[in-house]
Amino acid sequence: MNIQSLLKNIEYTGNVKDFDTDFVTDDSRKVRPGCVFVCSRGLTFDGHTFAAKALEIGAKLVVCEKDMGLEDQIIVKNSRQTYSLLCANLFDNPAEKMKMIGITGTNGKTTSAFLIKDLLEQMGKKVGLMGTVQNMIDQQIIPAKFTTPQPYELNALLSQMYKSGCEYVVMEVSSQALVQNRLYGIQYDVAVFTNLTQDHLDYHKTMENYFDAKCILFDNSKKIIVNADDDHGKIVAERYKHKDLVTFSARMDETDYTAKNISFTRNSVKFLLVGKGSINRVDFPMPGEYSVHNAMGAALAVTALGFTDAQVSKALCSVKGVKGRCEILVKEPFTVICDYAHTADGLENILSSLRPFITGRMMVLFGCAGERDSAKRLPMAQAVGRYADYVVFTSDNPRKEDPQDIIDSVKGYFEEKNIPYTAEVDRRKAINIALNMLQYNDTLILCGKGHEDYQVLNGITVYLDEHEIVAKFMDKYNRGK
Repeated sequence: MNIQSLLKNIEYTGNVKDFDTDFVTDDSRKVRPGCVFVCSRGLTFDGHTFAAKALEIGAKLVVCEKDMGLEDQIIVKNSRQTYSLLCANLFDNPAEKMKMIGITGTNGKTTSAFLIKDLLEQMGKKVGLMGTVQNMIDQQIIPAKFTTPQPYELNALLSQMYKSGCEYVVMEVSSQALVQNRLYGIQYDVAVFTNLTQDHLDYHKTMENYFDAKCILFDNSKKIIVNADDDHGKIVAERYKHKDLVTFSARMDETDYTAKNISFTRNSVKFLLVGKGSINRVDFPMPGEYSVHNAMGAALAVTALGFTDAQVSKALCSVKGVKGRCEILVKEPFTVICDYAHTADGLENILSSLRPFITGRMMVLFGCAGERDSAKRLPMAQAVGRYADYVVFTSDNPRKEDPQDIIDSVKGYFEEKNIPYTAEVDRRKAINIALNMLQYNDTLILCGKGHEDYQVLNGITVYLDEHEIVAKFMDKYNRGK
């Protein structure tokens, strides 16, 4: 691509020699001859310190936020924003050629994204997906490293989606990605707000910063779908009332859409989706009130794209489940469920939803992440303690923090409340301990890993797939009958 095309619609100062390039990066480790290097400031590294070296290696141009005294440089106001625009230009702005749907919130993003993709596919559409579990180009699965990819990978993937015939793209949008301007320049046709609870404060520091980061998505969206049952959702609705806004609730009549006559079973939830001038029956194959919210948010995102309430409500009854989201691994003679819940709110949602339908003991296995917001840990234990008959307390991703210290910092709560528990640092051993304790009609809920097949221990990523552990146990259990 010619440099002038690459710099289209980008404001800068400096003189640029004419050249062609096929690569842009802000990673000093990826600089190669003929590329454009963008000097971004990170938490531990400032790319400006590498600007001269990048030119020595063979970069044709460096993009800076300050004058580095170099011949082949341009100066921009914000290099991160510029990097996103450069990457979009490099791939011929693929986001502008498809309908973009973004979902943000603390919990429910992954489920909502898969639901929207499923609903659109039932309408006969070809859909791309970017999310925590995986990326998808129609039915092709591509592993996901981040919830929201970096700008180069993001636009490369969007370009491939467009070339493969995708008309729609559904994206989980993380708060970090929004703050870091990874999505800068993308205009969303529809944005969905699920909820906001305490998370990622190790990065954002305050809930206000965390919430404001989420709102960047709505600043850049044409239509906004908001869960008004969430306190922060009410703020979103007020802040963006000047936009094309749709609110929904499972509790209030004042919103644009309301769920009525809600009834729960162990494996589903039934309700009437009531809008202005429409009433449609929904039999949604995932349990819990939070599933009502996920179903409504996804449905209204699709209706905002031009489909009817009746079409979407009918499609909701036929959606597939999502890996690691209230996923039933074993049905009898006891039940084992795998879920990604890793916050107090997430644990509250899944456990409160399942509790009324469990006839035996409810056993809950969970852990608290290391090197993350430690203030989350006690509320997580409290959420588990409210519902569990027995707790197996283990490791999540300790990272470089001592996993025993994490357990010791919280286990006193279970002792104080006389909640029976077992503490085991080794998650694989802990799962097998829990499985061996199961009796007829008991239910074990494995919380925290969901779709993930790894743990981060002492800075090293190790393989751990709970689906595989449970399958091996059940194979041995059935052979032993």
